[in-house]
Amino acid sequence: MDLSYIVTTFLRVGAGLGTTLKLFFITILVSLPLGFLITMLMRCVIPPLRWLARCFVYLMRSTPLVLQLLFLYFGLPYLPVVGGYFSTMGRFTATIWGFVLNYAAYFAEIFRGGLLAVDPGQYEAAKVLGLTRRQTILRIVVPQMLRVAMPSISNETITLVKDTSLMFTLAVPEVLQFAKSAVSSTGKTFPFVAAGIIYLLMNLVITWLLKILEKRFDY
Repeated sequence: MDLSYIVTTFLRVGAGLGTTLKLFFITILVSLPLGFLITMLMRCVIPPLRWLARCFVYLMRSTPLVLQLLFLYFGLPYLPVVGGYFSTMGRFTATIWGFVLNYAAYFAEIFRGGLLAVDPGQYEAAKVLGLTRRQTILRIVVPQMLRVAMPSISNETITLVKDTSLMFTLAVPEVLQFAKSAVSSTGKTFPFVAAGIIYLLMNLVITWLLKILEKRFDY
């Protein structure tokens, strides 16, 4: 195995890196705020909203992500009445929806745990200081919640990097898909090794960034 073959293999497998990174960043940027919103709904004083939020989290966390992806792409078009609206949904779009909804549910549980860790006395102190509910949440509660939740958010983010390979299920051209194609055409397994190294490097960079964020919140 010469150097030119190694370089060519990495370039071939790395052709799917753009799609992988796109899914990763979209999922993080959308699922984090959505997860916090769901957490707030789970604490809502309106029973139907609270019940729906809790049922959503239970459903997303209790079924496999790969099943959710298959349902979104292959199942939704067959639903009565509304199925026609989803018949033209692309594979990558279905993947984005699946990842965002799934990870929003997990982040919602992480945020819920972080909120439970905030001392109830903080709310009373904020009330004494004359802060509104919105000010209390944004200035007092959220910073403390993030401090508690950051390790769990970091773990979930690292898991997301690996889960992006599930795009392979819907035949979306990403790192693993290109690796499998290279193995099939060359009869060599090194493309899988190259894919593994790419995922390792991605996690190395993301772990480093997350460590910086954790130190930022660890005050």
